[in-house]
Amino acid sequence: MEVVERVQAITSLSLAIDDILPEFVGSEHEQPGVTTYRGPAPEIPVIDLRDDDEGRAARAIADATREWGIFRLVNHAVPVGVVRELQRVGAEFFELPQEAKERYAGGAGEPRGLRDEAAEGFGGEEGVGGLPVPQNIWPPQRVDHRMWPKNPADDRKANEEYVKHLVGLVDKMLRSLSKGLGLEEPALRDAVGGGDLEFLLKINYYSPCRRPDLALGVVAHTDMSAITTLVPNHVPGLQVFKDGHWFDAKHVPDAIIVHIGDQIEILSDGEYKGVLHRTTVNKEKARMSWPVFCSPPGETVVGPLPQLVSDDAPAKYKTKKYKDYAYCKLNKIPQ
Repeated sequence: MEVVERVQAITSLSLAIDDILPEFVGSEHEQPGVTTYRGPAPEIPVIDLRDDDEGRAARAIADATREWGIFRLVNHAVPVGVVRELQRVGAEFFELPQEAKERYAGGAGEPRGLRDEAAEGFGGEEGVGGLPVPQNIWPPQRVDHRMWPKNPADDRKANEEYVKHLVGLVDKMLRSLSKGLGLEEPALRDAVGGGDLEFLLKINYYSPCRRPDLALGVVAHTDMSAITTLVPNHVPGLQVFKDGHWFDAKHVPDAIIVHIGDQIEILSDGEYKGVLHRTTVNKEKARMSWPVFCSPPGETVVGPLPQLVSDDAPAKYKTKKYKDYAYCKLNKIPQ
């Protein structure tokens, strides 16, 4: 692949000069070394789903979504062993030779799945790029196992076991968020496609970077999904923008991170906010993360829920098919 060959040459040159190339250095308003807040930082909410008071947990989810657009779940009922196995097969995939990974690279216009985040250097338009490998893991009718890696051999089993638990967890999040808006529990779930809500797994791999103060792994963005769940490895790197500052997200062992995406912000007519976030890189260690983007089917029409708007409080967001929203966002066309 021509792009991969070019990228490998850039990476090799960066290593040879013990630095990163000037074109991958972020602008001053993006460089982590300049823009990361180093004072006392607020903590991203941690919500314990083992709370005997289910209503209290639901309120905590809604409150965190209003204030942060992101929270961390502990005691979430996804077995630790299942998460560890997901991480193991993902890590083994990125240890394969480059030509083995290229077999799963998607074509133009296909979703980006497994990504070697260092493969195209640091600081590009997306921050980094890599090998796009779509891994739709739910619902069953959207799964194409031909697009899943055959090596490691137990990749499929690990993914299927993980999504089996994740579907229920996402459903719980949507029900809690509906209650937080004063709506019936199925409201948001139905609005994002119900049982057809699509789960796309991406595995992000960020190689060590010589100058993590100058380059980002992924530039600032909100997710266009409804909800994104994220399992990181132990290497820090996620940053969240709040109150005018970029804050490091501290690692909480065995927690699942939940990002609120654009579609929940639209459906709630701005009551809930999608989180602005970015990814930094580490000088010594590789960082990996396993996000699952939960998005409506393309033909689903998404707009502010009618229950939340009125003549006195008109809708703040447009209503459109999700596929049209995604096209505009990916091509940087105003919505």
